[in-house]
Amino acid sequence: MAYKSNNKNNNIVVVFDFDKTIIDVDSDNWVIDELGFTDLFTQLLPTMPWNTLMDRMMTELHDQGKTIEEIKQALKTIPIHPRVVPAIKSAHELGCELRIVSDANMFFIETIVEHLGISEFFSEINSNPGYADERGTLRISPYHDFTKTPHGCSNSTCPPNMCKGLIIERIQQSLAKEGKKKMIYLGDGAGDYCPSLKLNAEDYVMPRKNFPVWDLISQNPMLIKAAIREWTNGQSLEIILIGIIEEIRLEEEKEKMLNSTETNCKMQTISVVGINSTVHHEPILMPRALRVSQSS
Repeated sequence: MAYKSNNKNNNIVVVFDFDKTIIDVDSDNWVIDELGFTDLFTQLLPTMPWNTLMDRMMTELHDQGKTIEEIKQALKTIPIHPRVVPAIKSAHELGCELRIVSDANMFFIETIVEHLGISEFFSEINSNPGYADERGTLRISPYHDFTKTPHGCSNSTCPPNMCKGLIIERIQQSLAKEGKKKMIYLGDGAGDYCPSLKLNAEDYVMPRKNFPVWDLISQNPMLIKAAIREWTNGQSLEIILIGIIEEIRLEEEKEKMLNSTETNCKMQTISVVGINSTVHHEPILMPRALRVSQSS
């Protein structure tokens, strides 16, 4: 399905979660399962935070002879709905700025978006750092280094290594300076609830139906100021996302027409006043009062 528009929506920023939003699975679980380390991962999961566990698992993979290239190959086989990439390309073509905010890691995300041929469409990726150390081991670090300074968010749905709400607030501040106003946020997990609470009334949130963020929002939708548009799979993601972009475009065109009409009315009023101000009226001469003589 192709979408075309002569109007570039440069004031719209679309922010995507990554796992189970752009791709159909959790990238961490996918790599661990594909490389045969599920049992060890399950054994260690209760003992440490997820982000710390993923760093530990990357060391285990290296010690067991698994290479970074093998990790890349596993990532390149990750499942994605066939309509997600076209949706991303269409949103970019329509002039939207696209960003990613994810609790995965930079190495996984960059490997996948480059493989899918969509890396050029994203202006920014916010995620946990992922890099190869001097031993050739992939290391995963927390976005917010909670071992030194906690991110300070009181929302229980935010993991210690990342508060997406704080990231969205930073993005909002930068957009305000650029004059960009509207944001569309897509996500599925509990970590996407905090950023949903930060959105403004003119924004849109797209929670994936029957996933944790949708469940949290459904408990009290009144806490969300943004318009809520749920989606279920890649096909509905595409339809709803492009529909929102078109809806915003139509609203902006309507606003421009109203502003234009108001401006024309003001100009006409000024013209009438200007014409009237050039008319000179001669003073009206009133008859002089006659003195009435009284008889003696």
